[in-house]
Amino acid sequence: AAPKRPLSSSLEDYLEAIYWLSQPHGVARGGQIAEQLNVSKPSVTAALKALAEKGYINYDPYQFISLTRSGKALARDIVWRHDVLKRFFTELLGVDETRAEETACRVEHLMDHDIMDRLRRLVESRAPEPRTTTR
Repeated sequence: AAPKRPLSSSLEDYLEAIYWLSQPHGVARGGQIAEQLNVSKPSVTAALKALAEKGYINYDPYQFISLTRSGKALARDIVWRHDVLKRFFTELLGVDETRAEETACRVEHLMDHDIMDRLRRLVESRAPEPRTTTR
C-alpha cells in the first residue's frame, strides 16, 4: 500500500499557496494566504500553526512565513501533481482551463505518486505537439 499523505487536503492547499506566494521573495504573509484561499485569518493562523508543528514552515505570528526544506519538497510534489492533472484534463481530455484548474485542485490530494507518474508519462506521450505556423 502507498504511504499515507502527511497532510490533510486543506493543509496541502495551504502549503501550495505558501509555495506560490513565496516564489518572488522566499516568504509569504498570512493575509496573502487568506486572500488567495478565500479563508478567514483565524483559519490561516490555525493552519500555519499545524504546518509549523509538523516542520513544514517557519512561522511566528505577525512575521513572514517561509517553507522549510521538507516543506519545499512536499509543496513541489503537490504542485507537480496539480500540474500533471491539469495538463491531463486540458491537453488530453480537452477540458477548459477553469474546470481543469478546479478539478485538479480537488483531485491532486487523492492520487498516489505512482499513479501520478504513470499519468504524467501518458500526458507526455499523448499530448499534441506544439503547433508551428508555416507560411
